[in-house]
Amino acid sequence: MKILFFITEDWFFCSHFIERAVAARDAGNEVVVLTHVGESANAIRAAGIRVIPLQIQRRSFNLLREARVIYAVWKAYKNEKPDLVHQVALKPILYGTLAARFSRIKAIVNAPVGMGYVFSSRTFLARALRPIVQLALRSLLNPPGSKVVFENSDDVEWAISSNLVRRDSATLIRGAGVDLEKFCPRAKATDLPLVVLSARMLWDKGIREFVEASAILKSRGIQARFILVGGVDSDNPTSIPEAQLEQWAKEGVVEWWGHQINMADVLEQADIACLPSYREGLPKSLIEAAACGLPIVTTNVPGCREVVEDGIQGLLVPERNALALAEALARLISDPALRARMGASARARAESEFGKDAIIDQTLKLYREIAP
Repeated sequence: MKILFFITEDWFFCSHFIERAVAARDAGNEVVVLTHVGESANAIRAAGIRVIPLQIQRRSFNLLREARVIYAVWKAYKNEKPDLVHQVALKPILYGTLAARFSRIKAIVNAPVGMGYVFSSRTFLARALRPIVQLALRSLLNPPGSKVVFENSDDVEWAISSNLVRRDSATLIRGAGVDLEKFCPRAKATDLPLVVLSARMLWDKGIREFVEASAILKSRGIQARFILVGGVDSDNPTSIPEAQLEQWAKEGVVEWWGHQINMADVLEQADIACLPSYREGLPKSLIEAAACGLPIVTTNVPGCREVVEDGIQGLLVPERNALALAEALARLISDPALRARMGASARARAESEFGKDAIIDQTLKLYREIAP
């Protein structure tokens, strides 16, 4: 069959879906991607997958511009005539499901992946948009014949209780999966603990709390390095200005390494992984850290707690609480034996639950179930 992925950013497709797309193609399907074309489009083409450019902006709320995007999506669906569409994140779900209805495409996989800015942020704009988006999702998230993929069990139950999804249509597939051979435990080269936060540089990832926790620990004389790894995402409303990141680094509160292509090499240097996010689907950075045998400090929120059992693979802390974050980090920094024990448990869980082969198999099985 012909499978069309609709996703807002080519880099996110490369990060989270390209391995599944390649596996679908290798299974005998034709695969195409409808996305905003940036620097990652060539990597998609190099994998043997055709890219259809789309002028879509995640941050845009201009009604005329968005109407043009919806028309372009409908035109692409009409021309391509896919047997199945896999639509990732809110705009592709809303726009793509409308286009699918008018194109008579019934095999739809919708993937909210963490519900995004509208549901995680406390800004006025996000709170104003939330009831409107929820109303739209009631009509478009789970049309007849569709399946809805969630990355954590909290989002499954929330969507069902909110009457957004029928229980028999909800499917749990935990994230993008991790390459367990590439991401694996390795001996550390330094005695000074490295605490690494890997994410896009967004306020909603808990970057402020991480910086504040670092300052608290440094004021106590606790010796460790605190590293931010990730690039600026200017299209996201909660993006942190580059000048702010550079200022923190200049002050010596944290180090900012920017975007890194080879995260296995970064995590090889780390002793503790940290992600004090406000909400996630299933954070890829945490399952990569778990596969590397790192203990994890993260927030007790949907997505993050799907990776970590408190006191087993790491420590869970309340969101938006820099002091609690500092206390948890201090506990692991001061106790190498505890780090080793939790890290071993994290690796074991990654092996049993988050390997990429299992995620690929679950996704292809879902395609077969709803294929026309």
